[in-house]
Amino acid sequence: MENLKIIWEDRKRPIFGLPLSFTKYTLLEDKILIDTGFISTKQEEIKLYRIMDVTLKRSFFQRIFGLGTIHCCSADKTTPEFDIVDIKNSFEVKEKISKMAEDERDKKRITGREVFGEDDCELDDVQ
Repeated sequence: MENLKIIWEDRKRPIFGLPLSFTKYTLLEDKILIDTGFISTKQEEIKLYRIMDVTLKRSFFQRIFGLGTIHCCSADKTTPEFDIVDIKNSFEVKEKISKMAEDERDKKRITGREVFGEDDCELDDVQ
């Protein structure tokens, strides 16, 4: 892996809050990696500056086991929406992703039109 610092990592915890799955989430300084699979594997990479909206969902059973699911909407062409499912400390992770995404957009001086594309979003009403 690159020389990027790992900010947070966890595994999907589908059974009683135990990390018994082959889905791993890694938050780096500028992107999120989602690794899935055991024999055949897949890695999704989403740049933080492309994340536009972050929502926390917690079902009754997730709350019992101290878990949550973070739903992200992004401007990424291959992964416009994704979930970070059944993770611990979900509120703190959601807040961290939200802040880091905003910081990355500021750092790269990216405006709404550059992220969404001029055809994808009506920004004329935004003041």
